Amino acid sequence: MAVKKRHWFWNLLMVITVIVCISALVMHYKNWIKLKPEQVQILSGFYKVDVAYADLDSVKLIEKIPPMQRLNGFSALEKEKGIFQEFKDSLTDKKVYVFVDNISQQKIKLVYRDSIKLYVNHKDSLKTLGLFDFLHKKLESEVLPD
Repeated sequence: MAVKKRHWFWNLLMVITVIVCISALVMHYKNWIKLKPEQVQILSGFYKVDVAYADLDSVKLIEKIPPMQRLNGFSALEKEKGIFQEFKDSLTDKKVYVFVDNISQQKIKLVYRDSIKLYVNHKDSLKTLGLFDFLHKKLESEVLPD
């Protein structure tokens, strides 16, 4: 019996596919949050949002995010990431950004530029509370300058 060998192109295509899938998993594994002097930068895979501290309108801790329709993004186990749209705002084109690493823990709800909403948390609840305290202090210092 003759053993049929695969063409090198299909082997290369399989290796590239596996590399792309693993890199997408690593990029979306957690939220990468940079606290810069003028803004907070949130990066999770293909999604990136920059929020200037001067644009913050409110910062709250919430237990659950409201029901929303996913425009793009994904949900896997405890993670919820992507761009969503609230059901009540289906006629308008308001996007809601969700960067949640642990859906069962508290989330930070940021409202900036008057109506843009962003939900974010870390896998570790202490890091989430630390980020909330930092953002809350930045909001108060922007609202009540010295």
